[in-house]
Amino acid sequence: MPSLKSTVRLVLAVAFSINIALFLGAQSKTSPGSARNPDAGKERIHRIETTVVDMPMGENEPPLRLDIQKLMQLYKVPGLSIAVIDNFQIVWAKAYGVIEAGSTASVTTRTLFQAGSISKPVAAAGALYLVERRKLSLDENVNQKLKTWKVPDNEFTKDEKVTLRRLMSHSAGLTVHGFPGYDVDAPTPTLVQIFNGEKPANTASIRVDLVPGTRVRYSGGGVTVEQQLMMDVTGKPFPALMREIVLDKIGMTDSSYEQPLPPAQAAMTASGTYADGKVVHGRWHIYPEMAAAGLWTTPTDLGKFAIEIALSKQGKSNRVLSEEMTRQMLTPVMEDAGLGFFLDRNNPGQFGHNGADEGFQALLTMNAESGRGVAIIANSDNGIAVGDFVLQSVAKEYGWNYRSPERRAFPTLVLIAKLKGSQAALQRYTELKKSGSAQYKVEEGTLNGLGYTLLFSGQTQDAIAVFQRNVHEYPKSANVYDSLGEAYMKAGQKDLAIQNYEMALHLDPKNENAIDRIKKLKETK
Repeated sequence: MPSLKSTVRLVLAVAFSINIALFLGAQSKTSPGSARNPDAGKERIHRIETTVVDMPMGENEPPLRLDIQKLMQLYKVPGLSIAVIDNFQIVWAKAYGVIEAGSTASVTTRTLFQAGSISKPVAAAGALYLVERRKLSLDENVNQKLKTWKVPDNEFTKDEKVTLRRLMSHSAGLTVHGFPGYDVDAPTPTLVQIFNGEKPANTASIRVDLVPGTRVRYSGGGVTVEQQLMMDVTGKPFPALMREIVLDKIGMTDSSYEQPLPPAQAAMTASGTYADGKVVHGRWHIYPEMAAAGLWTTPTDLGKFAIEIALSKQGKSNRVLSEEMTRQMLTPVMEDAGLGFFLDRNNPGQFGHNGADEGFQALLTMNAESGRGVAIIANSDNGIAVGDFVLQSVAKEYGWNYRSPERRAFPTLVLIAKLKGSQAALQRYTELKKSGSAQYKVEEGTLNGLGYTLLFSGQTQDAIAVFQRNVHEYPKSANVYDSLGEAYMKAGQKDLAIQNYEMALHLDPKNENAIDRIKKLKETK
């Protein structure tokens, strides 16, 4: 399995419905308090903060209860910012922690964070604005309007073409899942260099390797083509264009696609933080892939955006898009992918996206029917783990009805590992699996996720123990050997790493990651 740092961070943004399972639907009649009463609002915030984790444990054990500061401390999250939406209004926004690990400078509600892949739906609103003004078409071949670079045709594009609709819904068949960004001291490539995979680009070339329109496969590469298309038809730099047609119209005054930010805005930023608590070199990475990953923003501004989209769908506020176009945006093109947003077919009105850049994670969820939602951003690779707990606490406090898929055991085990150690987490895993609890979903990915969390928190030996257990549980899975091989590689145990990668390759002869790792390990022995 590819490393968590290079791949899993990017995967977080793929399926909104996996990571944000809440349906923020009709309000319960027994919902306590009132957002219109300032004192009641303060009481609600206090309850959310003090019981952000309220989790049943094993038999004869009291429930696990944590406040938000303790949770952030456990996950080494320096700072977090949140905006809560109720009845199509931001009813409160608050920030916690500091802008950088070891700093005394507090995060405020105007501190800027990188939004990661939440950049995509905001950019999509801009593209749809251009469609409504007939500068772009949703369904024509994008090569008809691309000037700076064109999508190379091949056997996959013989009959079906790459279109803007397919780019925004991840169904264009384009490669490159996501982008790691560029160190502040490294050279930054042009978009053409990124498209062609030419140095100094750090990702592969962006090409069509599936027939467009046949299935959804997440592609930040495709959204970067969308960015070039928007620039080519307007002749404007992407940050200036987005400020003109989206950000200023909605009042997103603390948001920018500038990469890097100008000094005045850079002074308002938080610093990215890895899962082990270390600060990203240079405080953040630079993302020339602006539409896919380059938005700097705040939860308050993301809340404004979500509210505008929700009201536009009802024809009550159309500062960027018409009601008809917004309804297209929030209609599935294929599977759960709309135009920029991921949707939930089982929960009418639900839309949202996750985001993950180097050292930053974010989530945005909104319901266009009920007018309820949450935006959360943290300057940490553990941001979504903490954000999910915060979101659940908000939903519980406000009495928002929700439907969720089977609860995964992985987040629970990670929390136990952070509180009591990896052996306690493995013991709880054994209990959950033995009981066949319907409350938690236990699967191959449960221990794999726990292992990678430990690995990239610097707990290599603990990660090895967890991966060894997963090999015992799933001996016919190539992926579990691949993961154990990576942990041994990080521990410097090359022979054991090679042994496990070879087992992964035996079980899956097409495992290119194993082939590459075996070659590199043998070369360096």
